[in-house]
Amino acid sequence: MAHRRRIIAEQLRSGDRLTRAMAGIGMRFAVTAERDPNIEDTLVAASIEGMERGDLRTLSLLTTWIGIHRRWINVDRLTRAVMDLTVPRTRAFWSAVASWSASDRRFARMARLHSGPPIDLLTVGTDFQIKRRGEDPRFEGSCLRVPAGVLRDRPSDVDPPGEISRTHTAFRRRVLMGPSYRADMWSALERNPLLSAAALAREGYGSFATAWQVKGDFAILESAEP
Repeated sequence: MAHRRRIIAEQLRSGDRLTRAMAGIGMRFAVTAERDPNIEDTLVAASIEGMERGDLRTLSLLTTWIGIHRRWINVDRLTRAVMDLTVPRTRAFWSAVASWSASDRRFARMARLHSGPPIDLLTVGTDFQIKRRGEDPRFEGSCLRVPAGVLRDRPSDVDPPGEISRTHTAFRRRVLMGPSYRADMWSALERNPLLSAAALAREGYGSFATAWQVKGDFAILESAEP
């Protein structure tokens, strides 16, 4: 059967499973972290939890994580995944993140995820809070109106990149190779060298051609080992 590329998990995590996945990519929760959760799946799930279900603690940690680690996000895949969503508040969040990240040209396409008037983060009281405290500078001027202080920004709530690299194989490969489908596929082969090209493409959310090439390159280095 021909490989059919998918771009997001069939079922995104929520509740305790999401908390463990977030801990697995370096967000500091007092739980047992999941081993090597997919980074973009976790980011998307966390944004849905925050924007659609009103979990501001999750959204705070997610936003802080993005501010510290955005250079290692596979933005192409994240944009494609959010484009498939039909939840306008979550799409607005990522469009606002793109405005905040305008200096990184990879986010340019993501900025178009929301059209129309700005959306308030809070369901009530946004105008009052903004008049009283101003706007969160990360989102000021974007399509998402966030009063200052609503989303806590404390870097100590998130592991630094060196710490994440010690525990998350795909993040480590992204630091070495750049945030790409290739890096994720390589880390998947490190965990399971017996993956077929089709299985590797599915796990890495990439194309069959990329998976085939990665398997070939991985085999070359394996054969060169003493």
